[in-house]
Order: sequence, then structure tokens, then C-alpha cells
Amino acid sequence: MRRLVSTLLAALLVAVAFSAVQAPAHAAGRLLAAFSQSGTTAKYVVRNDGDAAVTGWTLEFELPSGVTASNAEHATIAQNGTRVTLTPAYYINTVQPGRNTEPYSPTFSLSRAVEPTGCRIADANCDGSADAPPGAPGGLRSTATTTKTVSLAWNAATPGSVPIVGYEVYNGSALAASVTGTTATVSGLTPNTPYTFTVKAKDRKGALSPASAPLQVKTNDPAEDTIPPSVPGDVRSTGKTSGSVSLAWNASTDNKGVANYDVLVDGKVATTVTETKATVSGLTPSTEYSFTVKARDLYDNVSAASAAVKARTDDIVSGNARVGYFVQWGIYGRQYFVRNLETTGNAAKLTHINYAFGNIDPKNLTCLQGVTKGTTQNPQDPNQGDGAGDAEADYGRPMSAGQSVDGVGDTGWEKLRGNFNQLKKLKAKHPNLKVLISLGGWTYSKYFSDVAATDAARKKFVASCIDTYIKGNLPVYNGAGGPGTGAGIFDGIDLDWEWPGAEGHAGNHIGANDKANNTLLIAEFRRQLDELSKDTGKRYQLTAFTPADPAKIAAGWDLPEVAKSLDIFNIQGYDFHGAGSDNSWEPNRTGHQGNLYTDTDDPYPFHFSVENAVKVYLDAGVNPRKLTIGLAYYGRGWQGVAEGGKRGEWQSANGAAPGQFQEEAGTRGYSNLIAMVPNCTVTHDEQAVGTYCYTGSGGQWWTFDDTWSIGKKAAWLKSKGLLGAMIWEMSGDTGVLTKALDDGLK
Repeated sequence: MRRLVSTLLAALLVAVAFSAVQAPAHAAGRLLAAFSQSGTTAKYVVRNDGDAAVTGWTLEFELPSGVTASNAEHATIAQNGTRVTLTPAYYINTVQPGRNTEPYSPTFSLSRAVEPTGCRIADANCDGSADAPPGAPGGLRSTATTTKTVSLAWNAATPGSVPIVGYEVYNGSALAASVTGTTATVSGLTPNTPYTFTVKAKDRKGALSPASAPLQVKTNDPAEDTIPPSVPGDVRSTGKTSGSVSLAWNASTDNKGVANYDVLVDGKVATTVTETKATVSGLTPSTEYSFTVKARDLYDNVSAASAAVKARTDDIVSGNARVGYFVQWGIYGRQYFVRNLETTGNAAKLTHINYAFGNIDPKNLTCLQGVTKGTTQNPQDPNQGDGAGDAEADYGRPMSAGQSVDGVGDTGWEKLRGNFNQLKKLKAKHPNLKVLISLGGWTYSKYFSDVAATDAARKKFVASCIDTYIKGNLPVYNGAGGPGTGAGIFDGIDLDWEWPGAEGHAGNHIGANDKANNTLLIAEFRRQLDELSKDTGKRYQLTAFTPADPAKIAAGWDLPEVAKSLDIFNIQGYDFHGAGSDNSWEPNRTGHQGNLYTDTDDPYPFHFSVENAVKVYLDAGVNPRKLTIGLAYYGRGWQGVAEGGKRGEWQSANGAAPGQFQEEAGTRGYSNLIAMVPNCTVTHDEQAVGTYCYTGSGGQWWTFDDTWSIGKKAAWLKSKGLLGAMIWEMSGDTGVLTKALDDGLK
């Protein structure tokens, strides 16, 4: 079991940081910007006429087509078409009340002398005037009417001071639909009934335009037509991804006209379209679905279903997945930075990085961020992880040039620093690499049962996690963070609930309904991530760390149901045996921690192995292309080990061996183990496929993965058609283990 090491977090390095002057709760700052120019040299003087400091502002304006802005001083400048953005230098990033930016106001050059328009600062007009709302949409019209629906279209509204983000459609005075485009279908109407519709534009700040001219429409009378359309013909798959299937079919005919088509997935309506093609999204990888299509006419007569066509979504990766965990706290005692993933060559060989770990707020039952608080040093403390986190490591700590992926150090004034910024830089070098935030782990799983317990709790928790990590709305921490600062870093979410319905860390909450609620929680993550995909056009991945112990699987995992939502099951392939740092586990007998096959010499009544663990998932019908097996880039060790057996294998011992760190007895990263445990002769158990080393009678015995066992496991998982391998965790490897995995999977 993976333990979040308390004393490492307790020894956090304190970075130099600044904070804005704290104002009373009722105080507010207001920035104004005055433009002046001399020839083609332009300047904005920014003034705060409010009564609180303002930090983190930007200034935007429009230039005529063909005019460019450049050579900024006291700011950086970016131009996209005619829109220019000035971002202040750090020394004017905060404007105190009653002060201005002189003598360091932003200046810049224009390609010809013009006066900018549409000036905005801190999302308000530069002259302090009130925002103008959007203009009313025009040309409201009905494009199709049935007995129960009215389809509408309109002309785009003219923006006011703030860009338009959507439209609200009203049925009389009641809001009927909110859309981002200029079309909408209002459903649930009564047949043969007149309705009056209007539309309002909505800007980014929520301001609504005046209503459009009203449009009166009467729904159709079903008595006028009772003949259904013909059945759609030749339904066929025209393309697929890991999360979608595209379909096409031949048009139906109808005496009054076809209104639309329902596309059904496994007998349930997934989408309704007006064309003879559709893309069904929100599907999971490596899964076969059955699709049918029904036609509907203008009087809501529905045809029989078409002949079914089956299509299987693509795997989440082509070839084999290589999922590596990067630990938040590795930058301290381990001195393992995101940069090390690059310099070892490991980043180029991975398909996924899981960033460990995000915690759960014990009071609000939401995803916890923005705090730097270590865990207690007692691993048996039931409150060890309560409120713990490390925003300093995540996005607050400035990284030096030598710690940075691209060799460029932080100034300490960036809104995004720390590991998150380095992951962003790593993704820029490896565009196909996916980074997921891993929630929970051994120490942070205490409150999973609570956040999964009710529908309301699930919705609240999932929304908070997506807001924080996927949308990137990081809490402000020592000048870092803020809305959108973490956007684009994480491509999905990895759930590490250890364990639903079964014991885990001391004090973990366990509920009688954990198994069912775990399924519902995972489904809620899938649902909300898919909803976000509709806005962003990007599919977000959902994975989970899942147990090897059949008892824990039975207690907490409805595998066939969970498989409908999860992209990857990262199956625990290690920690089968170990002494534990506090000798609370199996201190008196050695044993393999990650053997591939059952060891015929295993004296325990239960026989753990990778093969046995995977079999439970396959027997439950989980597609093998959703399964990875866990590899250990660390070893577990005992001391005082007797000589008998196969050089100390399965022999008596006197507790955990000295660890890589004083507070981590019984564990060492692979590279540390090989270098620092003297006279540890490596032995390969060919029958069980397990590697260990022994220093001799009464000495130390260590169990771990090496290049030999990884090669054997890679060959085995390929023979079983599995998706790939998962690694806990990357700091143990200088590059040799990941190369062995990569070579074995080619």
C-alpha cells in the first residue's frame, strides 16, 4: 500500500513570496487607464481610485486592421489579430488604492499613430463607465415545428462592452433553453397550441440584452397525420475514436416531411439530429456498442428502428500504455523534479503521468487545494491526512533553471510555478503525453466514502475537482494561482480510493453502501467530464487505481458497471507482502511484493500474484484493453532474515530493514537500493517471476522489480492482450527500468 510520507511534507521548503495588502471585506479596488501618445509611442497610465489594492490585472484594447503594437516597456505585449493584451511587469502588478503606475506605466510602439478602442482593464472599461449590454438578437424565426417541439434560429447579436457567450430562449416569460450558438429546439410543448418566443443575448459577465422581437408559433395538430416515416436504411459506422462513434444512414421519407432522427445506443436515445449523420460521444474506450436509428416526422410519428450496427470504440492508446506516477513530495528528500522525467529519457517513453496526490477537504467535502500543511508523523494517526496538502510544491514554489524542464528558471512572480508549471512545460515537449491528477492515495482516502454517499455530495465533489484541476481555477496562494491559471495541465482524473468498503489507512471512513456509491461516483465523474467536453471539444480521461486483493475487489468494485465509465483500471501489482515502516504489516516473514505467478513455496493461506489479480477482472468481463498491471520502482525489505529456503525467501525476519529515509523503514527506491545496500546478491525466482536480493544470514532481504522481471511481465501482459503497465513511482528509476519496459512492449 502506498503511503504519503508525513515527515517529507512536514519539512517543506519555504519560498520567498509576496502578498497584496489585505483590505476589509467591504473594500474594493477599481482600476482606470488613461491613454496618451507622442507620435507612434503610446502609454497607458493605470490608476486605482478604489479603497483596496488590485493585484493581477491585464489591459486589453483594439487596433485598426493592419496596425501592430510592439516594444513594450514595463509590461509584456501579445497581439491576436486586432486585439492587444498588455500584462504588467511584476513591480506594477499590484496597484495600491489612490496610487498609479507612474513612472513605470506600460509604454509601447504602434506601427502608425492611431488611438486604440475598446479598452478594458481588469475586465472593466478603462474610463470607468458602465458596461454596455449586448444588442438584441434579430431575425428570430422558426425552422421546424412538430407537435411537441419548435426549432428556432436567429441572427447573432451585436456585442456590447463584453463578448457574447450565449443566448437565452424564452417561452413567454419562462426560460426554455440556454445555448451558445444561434439555434435552439424547445421541447416538451403541447400539441396544437400557440406559443410566443423571444431570445436574449448574454455576455461574459452575465448581462442580458433586450429581448428580440417576439415570434408566435403554433405546434402541429397530431390528428392531421398519423403515418410514420419510413425506416432509416443502411446505418453504418463512418469513424471512431476512443470516446465516440460516427454514423451515417440513408434518409427516410414521409408524407408530411421528416423532422429529425433519434440515434439509440444499446436501445437508449443518445442524441437527436436533423441530418443523416451523427457522432455519438460520451462513450468509453475499448467497448462495443449497438446503434440503431429512428426517424420522426413533423407530427411526432416515429418510425421503427433501423437494423442495428455494432461498432467498437478505439483503445485509449494505440499500442501499450505506460502510466507513471509522479509524487508531489519527490522534490524534497528525493530531489526528483519533473525535469528528471526529461533528463532520464523517461518522459518520451510514457503515455501518462499521474500526479499524486490531491486531497479531500474534510469540512467542505470538496477537492482540497491552496493549502500547505503537512501530515502528522504517526502513520497510524486516524487524522494523519486531514487538511493536508502542498500548494507550495504544486504551483507556488519557484523552480531554478537547473530544476526546470526547459532550463528557464522562475522569477517568483509568475501565477503558475512549482510542479504544475513544469508539467505544462513537459507537455509542450511531448504533446501526446497525458497528465492526470490523482485523487486520494493511502493517506488521503479517508473521506471518499462521505463524498460518494449521496447524489448531492457526489455532484458537489466532482464539480469542485473539475473546477480546480481541469478548468484550472486554483486558489490564490502566495501570489500564485487564480482563475484559469492551471488550465491545460491536466487531461483527466485518476481516482485512488483505498479502499471502498474495506480497510485502508487507520481512521478511513467505510460505509455499507461504498460499493454502489463508488460506481455512482465514477459515473458522475464521467458524466461531468463529458459535459465539459461539449464546451471544450476535448475528451477527458478517467482512470482508477484498483486492488489486487479479491476480497477488496468484492467489497468495493462492481467491475462490469465501473467499466462503463473508466478508461483504465491500473491494477495494483505490488505490495503483496512487506514489513511496513511501523512494522504493523508482516514484520516476521519475508515474501515477494510483486510476483507474476503464484509462488509454489508461498506458505500463506492466500496466494497473491499479478496473474491472480488480473484474472478477477477478466473473469468479470472487463476488456483486457482497459487493464494495466502495476510495477514497483522501489523495494520492500526486512532485516534479521534467516538463511533457509531460497536464500532468505519466505523466511523469518526481525522487522523492516533500514529504508532510504529514516522515517521510511522497509522501503527504498530501486536506484537507491541497488547502490546503497551492500553485498545484496540479486536472485531471480524463475518460477514465480520475482526478483530479490539477500545480504546473507541474519542480514537484509529485499523484494523489487528489475529489468529482468519487468521484461518478463511486459511479455506476459502482451500475451494477454492487456493495455500496458503502471509504475509506482518514477523517482526510483534513473532510466534503466523504464527503458526495459519500453523495450519489452515494443
